[in-house]
Amino acid sequence: MDMNKIDTLTSWIEECSRIVFFGGAGVSTESGVPDFRSKDGLYNQKDIRFDMYSPEYLLSHSCLMDHPDVFFEFYKQKMDARHVKPNDAHIFLAKLEELGKLTAVVTQNIDYLHQRAGSHRVYEIHGTTYTNYCMRCGKKYGPDYLYETKERIPHCECGGVIRPDVTLYEEALPDDAVRMSIRAIQDADMMIIGGTSLRVYPANSYIHYFHGKHMVVINRESLDLRLDPEHDLEINDPIGQVFREVAERMGVELR
Repeated sequence: MDMNKIDTLTSWIEECSRIVFFGGAGVSTESGVPDFRSKDGLYNQKDIRFDMYSPEYLLSHSCLMDHPDVFFEFYKQKMDARHVKPNDAHIFLAKLEELGKLTAVVTQNIDYLHQRAGSHRVYEIHGTTYTNYCMRCGKKYGPDYLYETKERIPHCECGGVIRPDVTLYEEALPDDAVRMSIRAIQDADMMIIGGTSLRVYPANSYIHYFHGKHMVVINRESLDLRLDPEHDLEINDPIGQVFREVAERMGVELR
């Protein structure tokens, strides 16, 4: 790890007061949540029950509508993050919000770990597994319902199918989360991009709304972004490790 970069990142965080964090699956992998596209990710896990379908199809609106039994079996087996604990990256971001430094977390993750760590201004642009709702009447159900029901296809008392509040493939992103995310990015003086390959459209396009002082990328693999070497920074190390180093320099307790 390049400690000069850690020192620079620390000084920029201390300098700025409107920081936005834009994060993806790499933020939660240190908590044990698999990402999607790495060699050990969800899309590369072999399971004979689902081998005839592509992973994208299994998490699509079409699968939910046309093969709901397959959709819910896959969802229950692969998407349960109820007992996963936030890691140091989630906790550090919550601490930055407490300090009045961080104005928003914009996340592509659906695991609710930022909120469990204590963050309040979290915009979930791909939805969340923490809530479920009836597709007919809109009644809300808690995070445990889909996993504890004995029905293969969960139904509401009105007869409608209960689905997760997650943005599936072929579905539009939630308007409110998108609008608030873009506004936060436009108003930010610093943007930290962490744990994301920036391959997923349209979420990856939101970073172009940023016109502040410093853009920082923290990702294990280098991203193909045009960064200003004087005002921007890229760190190719695990994000939890990076934030632990920064927290130590700032005197921030993570536990």
